[in-house]
Amino acid sequence: MTVPALGLELGSGDRIVVGVVAVVALAALAIGYKLLREVLSADPGTPEMQRIGEAVQEGAQAYLRRQFKTLGIFVVIVFLLLFALPADDIGERIGRSIFFVIGAGFSAAIGYLGMWLATRANIRVASASREAGGREKATRIAFRTGGVVGMFTVGLGLFGAALVVLVYAGQAPKVLEGFGFGAALLAMFMRVGGGIFTKAADVGADLVGKVEQGIPEDDPRNAATIADNVGDNVGDCAGMAADLFESYAVMLVAALILGTAAFGLQGLLFPLIIPAIGVLTAVLGVYITRTRVGEGSLTTINRSFYISAGVSAVLCAIAAFVYLPGTWAGLSNPTDSSVVADMGGADPRIIATIAVIIGIVLAAAILKLTGYFTGTEDKPVQDVGKSSLTGAATVILSGISIGFESAVYTALVISAAVFGAFTLATGSITVALFAVALAGTGLLTTVGVIVAMDTFGPVADNAQGIAEMSGDVEGEGVDILTELDAVGNTTKAITKGIAIATAVLAATALFGSYRDAISQALSKAGVALEDAGTAFANEVFSPNTLVGVIIGASVVFMFSGLAVNAVTRAAGAIVFEVRRQFRENPGIMEGTVRPEYGRVVDICTRDSLRELATPGLLAIFAPIAVGFGLGVGPLAGYLAGAIACGTLMAIFLANSGGAWDNAKKLVEDGNHGGKGSPAHEATVIGDTVGDPFKDTAGPAINPLIKVMNLVSVLIAPAVVLFSVGDSASAPVRIIIALVAVAVIVAAITVSKRRTSSIQETPADSPVA
Repeated sequence: MTVPALGLELGSGDRIVVGVVAVVALAALAIGYKLLREVLSADPGTPEMQRIGEAVQEGAQAYLRRQFKTLGIFVVIVFLLLFALPADDIGERIGRSIFFVIGAGFSAAIGYLGMWLATRANIRVASASREAGGREKATRIAFRTGGVVGMFTVGLGLFGAALVVLVYAGQAPKVLEGFGFGAALLAMFMRVGGGIFTKAADVGADLVGKVEQGIPEDDPRNAATIADNVGDNVGDCAGMAADLFESYAVMLVAALILGTAAFGLQGLLFPLIIPAIGVLTAVLGVYITRTRVGEGSLTTINRSFYISAGVSAVLCAIAAFVYLPGTWAGLSNPTDSSVVADMGGADPRIIATIAVIIGIVLAAAILKLTGYFTGTEDKPVQDVGKSSLTGAATVILSGISIGFESAVYTALVISAAVFGAFTLATGSITVALFAVALAGTGLLTTVGVIVAMDTFGPVADNAQGIAEMSGDVEGEGVDILTELDAVGNTTKAITKGIAIATAVLAATALFGSYRDAISQALSKAGVALEDAGTAFANEVFSPNTLVGVIIGASVVFMFSGLAVNAVTRAAGAIVFEVRRQFRENPGIMEGTVRPEYGRVVDICTRDSLRELATPGLLAIFAPIAVGFGLGVGPLAGYLAGAIACGTLMAIFLANSGGAWDNAKKLVEDGNHGGKGSPAHEATVIGDTVGDPFKDTAGPAINPLIKVMNLVSVLIAPAVVLFSVGDSASAPVRIIIALVAVAVIVAAITVSKRRTSSIQETPADSPVA
């Protein structure tokens, strides 16, 4: 498979198509702004609600400002490294580096917007719950808040890709590698940092407040409550919004790279048309989300998702039959010249249509499957709730069991989708990989609604917390917010499942891009892949490839362990700080003294930013160490191991945590003894264990997989250059590998030297 995409040029008709896509993207931004104005026009609540909301806003904004300053250093370093990597010409090299910064900037902007609006919508949702028709109003405000973020996610992602195609034409896939890498890298950092912040505060608040003091979750006497609410926004809103944006961007990158090889110009443009349709159906999904009389909020949200997904499937099929030709000979110059002969009389329209529908069906299947394993009305969570009658140990065991089981089913569903798309074109590996990428773009048609579902969760969670802290919501309003919070737990788990499915589809497609990068680099060196030697062998039964598989799986475990351990250390500091405040200020418990909320926010900010570097360096330098140290064959195995292990690990962590969280909600609703009972205490422990599972380590694996794949694609030409060059280049290759290993070892060593056993610090020790 060879893909010298430089020969592709856009005609006037092609430019019109891309221009229409760009206009649709801008329309998405306009609709997002309209929804934003609608959300902000709702009643902002009582003065006390607004006071609490402002404290959350200030903490979240302060954290993100400090985080972006930290990440700016990484962006500058990677920009320079990207510019140094080989490229076909200087224009491609400049474009790749510039759009790396643009991708990172868009990812940061989406994350900041998600946080900014969520911290203003939460008080409006709390206020709406007190009004007549409160359930419908509160659900609408929370979901449309997510709709704003969803519109900006698809709008910026699609506009960025369309802009690159308009400017660079045939070189667009190479330039888009930088765009996707920037989005993925920043999203990973935001996911890790935000996840550590939110779960350190959450775990600390639960352990001291609920377990030790026996006070409610969001009791204003708990010094960690403001930090907990801040964390929901910087982790679940900012982090997840950036994560879904990078999924969108990276999937488009993979589809465009493979599309030029399989379908030529049509393959460059068709993957833009599909997400443009997704913009239209996302608008539909957001506006039809209205709760009917006697209907639960989760049923309302799921119905909107299924309707928008069904409409997407129909419109995408129409687009395929209108835009694509009925024969392979009708395609405009596929850059893989063997495609036309390999595919014979196959109909490109049918292959594209079925592939896209597979992706849409996959999203719906994961929604159903994840909802079953994490929803309060289904047997798995109810079983976890029942296990609380025998203590915390059985709660933890039952939750782990659910996580393991659900990971198998979800992984099999994702694998079936990948295999189904792949087998649509058995005659050509190029077209088969493009079909997998098209399945990913099909899944992306639902991403606007998916982002809305995800943001719904933290907004509802914050609304309940603000209502409890202010004391201004009573009676039915309390019940409404409790229901919305439980629904939000389920929607967050669903979006995590769909995010990992997108990661697998994107990584599988990028796998093909990696192989192509190797083939192109070898071709320039005058060496055929089959003659390149053992360093390039990538058969599974090759020992060097198997070593790569093991290393790739190991990195996922190391990454997850670092994330959970970071939460453990930060949560320990929060526990001791909250204990200190209760001990030194008895008036806090009596309600006569206001806790030092800002001190806890500062601790969370300091610790989460301090922990960012190690996981990030591991993700970037591990592929470099394997590629330059062992060769491109083991690096292919490395990616395979990371994808397989990462899929199972991410689902296990997300669904275990989601089941524990909703089991706690089940008990708090009055089951098995209700609040304050031994069963409640057991589920609180389970939820505390699950917090870093579902909101820190699990979600961060999604961008991790894509960052490592993109790093591999970007360094592949350099690895080949040093591997097939003269003997003088071998020492340089080994030095690069050793430097990468040294960076990883140093980062992990520094991380481990931070106290892993929680020790109480003096009360007067500096924090900020």
